[in-house]
Amino acid sequence: MPASPLISAVDLKDAMRTATSPLVLDVRWALGVGADREAFNQAHIPGAQFVDLDHDLSGPPGSNGRHPLPSPETFVKAMQRVGVNNTSLVVCYDERDGAAASRAWWLLRYYGHENVQVLDGGLAAWKEAGFILHDTSIYRYPGNFSGAPGAMGVIEVDAVIDYTDSGTLLDARAAERFSGEVEPIDPVAGHIPGARNAPTTDNLAETGQFLSQEALTERFQGLGLTPESQVGVYCGSGITAAHQVLALEIAGIKADLYPGSWSEWCADSSRPVATGD
Repeated sequence: MPASPLISAVDLKDAMRTATSPLVLDVRWALGVGADREAFNQAHIPGAQFVDLDHDLSGPPGSNGRHPLPSPETFVKAMQRVGVNNTSLVVCYDERDGAAASRAWWLLRYYGHENVQVLDGGLAAWKEAGFILHDTSIYRYPGNFSGAPGAMGVIEVDAVIDYTDSGTLLDARAAERFSGEVEPIDPVAGHIPGARNAPTTDNLAETGQFLSQEALTERFQGLGLTPESQVGVYCGSGITAAHQVLALEIAGIKADLYPGSWSEWCADSSRPVATGD
């Protein structure tokens, strides 16, 4: 497993010059836009393969959330299609902040593939470094990826309330969504009772890159978390929560993910909802 879940643009460029060049996955996606294949077709890191977050990294939306986990068959076939082998070093990137790329990172880790990193600062960092982009795709032979789910901690919806009694459940959304002041996406505003707010935006510097290990450790220590803590994370639909899991790992803290997140929780009116701080 790499020493860090992150890789810099310079280190990625150097790795691409070696005989064991990493497989690069473009996971650009945004709310209101969805998976941005058009942007990929216009310009991407040379050799990158496009991964559709809505179809390759998620199941169909419904009562279990807007971005439930994909079926094992869907995910494994998607990774094979883009050329992932069981021994591949895989580097995932998105436009800038790492949220969509972290979803791919987390799923690969969840399926037991430890040799995976996120490009710190995304495509913006690559361009800032002055490295070239391509507008043509290259074909890769299908990979032999054969992972199975279960290598990362997951919280099922029926265990969420008990989790807040035994551990710390972090809500990775913006403070105003956590408090219930606004809810631009889901039908109910508020948060899971007992959760604590820790927006993923606080994991990043102004450049869109992750804070240093020391700064992230200090951040999570301020929330009372240590490597011995039991920590779970949710967000709106399980995307940015993976970003938080990655940030916690940088700080030396293992965390569980609640994949259905708020979009699953609030879909059932019998589940309790809290508002305010």
